Amino acid sequence: MKYRSQIDGLRALAVVPVIFYHAGFELFSGGYVGVDVFFVISGYLITTILVNDIENDKFSIVNFYERRARRILPALFFVMLLCMPFAWMWLFPNQLNEFSRSLIAVSFFISNIFFFRESDYFSAGAEEIPLLHTWSLAVEEQYYVLFPIFLVFAWRFGRNRVFWTIVILAALSLIFSEIGWRKKPVANFYLSPTRAWELFAGSIAAFLIQKYGVRTNNSLASIGLVAVLLAIFVYDKSTPFPSLYALVPIIGSVLIVMYGGKSTLTAKILSNKILVGIGLISYSAYLWHQPLFAFAKLRNHGHLDLKLAIFLIIIVFFGAFLTWRYIETPIRKKTILKSRRSVFVFSVLGIIGFSLIGLYGHYKSPWDAKRSPKFLSAYEKTSDYIADNYFLIGQSWSLQREITSVEKYKVDNVPADRELLFDLSDKRIKTLIAGNSHSVDFFNVLSFSEKARSNLQVARFGIQISRIGEEFFNSPNYRNSDVVIFCSMFGGDDINHFERIANKVLQDEKNLFFCNNIFTWMERGNYTKLDNLIVSMLREKNENELSAAKINQKYQDDYLSGKYVSQERRDYSEKTASILKALSDELGFGIIDRMDYVCPDNECQIVSKNLGKHFFDMGHHTLSGARHFGQTLDNSRLIEELAGENFNYNN
Repeated sequence: MKYRSQIDGLRALAVVPVIFYHAGFELFSGGYVGVDVFFVISGYLITTILVNDIENDKFSIVNFYERRARRILPALFFVMLLCMPFAWMWLFPNQLNEFSRSLIAVSFFISNIFFFRESDYFSAGAEEIPLLHTWSLAVEEQYYVLFPIFLVFAWRFGRNRVFWTIVILAALSLIFSEIGWRKKPVANFYLSPTRAWELFAGSIAAFLIQKYGVRTNNSLASIGLVAVLLAIFVYDKSTPFPSLYALVPIIGSVLIVMYGGKSTLTAKILSNKILVGIGLISYSAYLWHQPLFAFAKLRNHGHLDLKLAIFLIIIVFFGAFLTWRYIETPIRKKTILKSRRSVFVFSVLGIIGFSLIGLYGHYKSPWDAKRSPKFLSAYEKTSDYIADNYFLIGQSWSLQREITSVEKYKVDNVPADRELLFDLSDKRIKTLIAGNSHSVDFFNVLSFSEKARSNLQVARFGIQISRIGEEFFNSPNYRNSDVVIFCSMFGGDDINHFERIANKVLQDEKNLFFCNNIFTWMERGNYTKLDNLIVSMLREKNENELSAAKINQKYQDDYLSGKYVSQERRDYSEKTASILKALSDELGFGIIDRMDYVCPDNECQIVSKNLGKHFFDMGHHTLSGARHFGQTLDNSRLIEELAGENFNYNN
């Protein structure tokens, strides 16, 4: 196949926007389409090579896989190896567990399937996953494995039939993609069936070029270049992708490949020495960029400032050059790993080795282990601060685990909830709390209240409010309860079921309470805004109690201003509270405002005096937070209201 320098320039046009997009440059809001350009290039080059070999009776599946192994695996294994010590030092246990499993997935070319099950590419947390970018390599590798086999078997039916079969498969894949972004957007983004049409677009271009040659058409090539640039600078995270929108960069790439003859302006631009040079190292640059950015964001608590971003981009291209010069090139030219056998042995040993390391890391890094990254563990020694929110999540469910024997935690559909948990011989008020994860929070708070323990038996039934029906009402804990409390983060269709549920509980002559939605100011993740604020205070080495007062005041101000909650969420919570108040006035049930114990006497308690977190995410209490709020309840009249005339006033 004749070398075309403009194809390397097109590679540069693909990789640079991806790198700048992940570095956080808003100008490159659609930079992710660079991956789609890569798909077109891969489809074109691989199809050209395969068709030439088949037509000249030179095709060997073993030779093809050897070339692919030389091209892909050495640089990939090198970057994976470099990632491991930083993962060990800087990842939280749940992240290290995921990283370990991703090593296995990458080794077996299924990381697109793995990340489809684990993460949303456009979520904030995805930016801190070191090997997330390998999903695209997996798509290409799956194509490399299957497409040659298809081509060899289909070729016996004739070249034209093979071509039209590819056209039909591409059309079907595009249709699946257009349906997919509406129905299953994450699967649509990651999985091969909805990405195949982009590779097939390159294959179609290869067939047409072999038949008609590369055409020189300034207008069409320029339109192609403009189309790719338009997608890079106009698209953003909200653009459905892949979908019909992806036709813009895909068709643009095809036009450049097919009509960008060397005398066209587009070819001259793309054949610029700088772009060609970047194109030559583009694979290594793509491998380097995501781990560097991910670890930098982890180390800097999710942020990259402009200077750091530019510095990292320089490191990306410098590292890419070294990798291309000393790993990619020697192995492809067979100055290293000279024989086919050595390549396959190297590949098999790498796959087995990384898989074993991944298995070890998976089993040695349980998601809820208490282990903080090295750069945060020092702060834990001088305060009650615990960095890892996922450890705190697991800890907050410990009381439920003791009751339900569920190994980790389950919000609903817990078998033990269907069994009798009350001691019927115990004269204390039998109190059933029902709802989603927020019912666990309130269960924990009551469990740490001296007044509650003296007056109430407390059980929980995990269920979404909108799904409450006969299964709940027929459960032994409901039938034997005296008081029922619905404590949940109400959302979706929940408000349409309040009246039905309230009427049923009151008809069954039980005391009924609903909890208002708690204010949710913290995002979910290993490291939140609250963590950042605590660590900032600890860095300043202020007195912890003074720092705690500043943090509590800040979050109280944010609570009042609504800084960390969307207007949509505030409107929904206000609507929910209004409906509950009206029903309460009409039907006569009680309402519990959990903010009364979070902010007693208008003094919010988000952290302890020694900077222990009372919340880990989205308004959920840590176990130490529940203990603190349980003590706060002892100074309120809520337990008296729950216990009614049976309240023990001797506490």
